[in-house]
Amino acid sequence: MEQVVELKEMGEGIIRIKMQDRVSKNTFSMELIAGLADAFKTIRNEPRYKVVILTGYDNYFASGGTQDQLLALADGKAKFTESDLYSMALNCPIPVISAMQGHGIGGGFAMGLFADFVVLSRESFYTTNFMKYGFTPGMGATFILPKKLGISLAQEMLLTAKNYRGEELQMRGIPFPVVPREQVLEHALELAETLVEKPRASLIALKDHLVAPLREGLPAVIEQEVMMHDKTFGQPGVKDRISTLFGR
Repeated sequence: MEQVVELKEMGEGIIRIKMQDRVSKNTFSMELIAGLADAFKTIRNEPRYKVVILTGYDNYFASGGTQDQLLALADGKAKFTESDLYSMALNCPIPVISAMQGHGIGGGFAMGLFADFVVLSRESFYTTNFMKYGFTPGMGATFILPKKLGISLAQEMLLTAKNYRGEELQMRGIPFPVVPREQVLEHALELAETLVEKPRASLIALKDHLVAPLREGLPAVIEQEVMMHDKTFGQPGVKDRISTLFGR
């Protein structure tokens, strides 16, 4: 059986994290969460690595919370802060490239945006679909989307919960490369190869400096998102929406 999260060296100093939970279509299953935590821990403790490429499999990058997780949130039995998926790339000491070759859905899209570099696929869908179910966004989405996409597009994505193809986002002027799906990993590798030419200590020092405002500002927004969840998950109809609309 293939690993749900696979680590593979892609060249000197370059390590790829491949999310491939085919059973759950890369929703945040317990196996995927544990695998990502182990992968980033391994990378943190390995001084040979200079850059990480985070990617998915086939048509899926990351698909957000499972249906059971969303229902547990609605019942007040869980909080998304029980794992730090949303901040793993941000807190990784070395640069992380999100090679989003497949769909990025809900918290999965937000997680990818916390990387230092982002590459999208023209054909894939990207969405922050929290409001589709009637509850407000989590996973730091209300923080990272305005930072990375601009306030106007971020508000539209968060409030409408619409699906956007990568090609459409490219036309809207997002500041990331958008390439055909089969070229996403190749593009990420070319970028990684320009990074590994630099000394690891310098990469770490500069990343620490560049992302310091994000690391400092994120906790307060996470608290606000949790407070909004306390208000919105318990509304009438939310559990019904999760039960009937999930996966559509």
